[in-house]
Amino acid sequence: MSPAAVSPAAGTTAYEVETPEGPGRWHLDLAASPRAAVALGHGAGGGVTAMDLALLAGALPAHGISVARFEQPWRLAGRKVATPPQRLDIAWLAAVEELVQRPGLAGLALIVGGRSAGARVACRTAEALGAVGVLCLAFPLHLPGRPEKSRLAELLAPTVPRLVLQGTRDTFGSAEELTSVLATAGAASGSGIEVVPVPGADHSFKTLARAEFRPADVRSLVVASALRLVETVSSARSG
Repeated sequence: MSPAAVSPAAGTTAYEVETPEGPGRWHLDLAASPRAAVALGHGAGGGVTAMDLALLAGALPAHGISVARFEQPWRLAGRKVATPPQRLDIAWLAAVEELVQRPGLAGLALIVGGRSAGARVACRTAEALGAVGVLCLAFPLHLPGRPEKSRLAELLAPTVPRLVLQGTRDTFGSAEELTSVLATAGAASGSGIEVVPVPGADHSFKTLARAEFRPADVRSLVVASALRLVETVSSARSG
């Protein structure tokens, strides 16, 4: 399911980056005096203009957080089907390693994350990139109707704090389901993971027309949660 797309944020700059999987593209929204950087990947059914990705790109720089959204080579090439996970990781690793060397981004605390498949990539590569936190937007715990094919191990893999925004109607694993399987995995395995329910939201963070929790509430929750994660990891890093 593809999240609603929005127009690029004002002030966004973009450039192509070479990866072993072909050229990808960074979309940068830089803070004037950055204290942290958030690198985000898109899902398999949408791109960097997904609502939550574009929202964070527009909102976080005012708080001293630079945002970089990565457009995977498969999408830049115009293909409709994402490449296999290992190849997504290869492209992402190369792109982020280039990103963190750029003037204005080098040396900043790095938070990685993304939407759906992008969240999986971020979890699998967080340790290799030296990230201090992971922001998961709609982590796809499993395919709809296939709970036996769990991706929980990917979410458990990083040792840094992970914040997961998960819709309560997400067919890829609801907030309640994710919380339950984390509890079953044991407190030690699940430590460092916070699940933030998005009331009434599906995998795209869309709510029903008459839902009490409105789209504006969803947007506010996404931004506030991301800011809280950055504050948490920044405090731990400075301490």
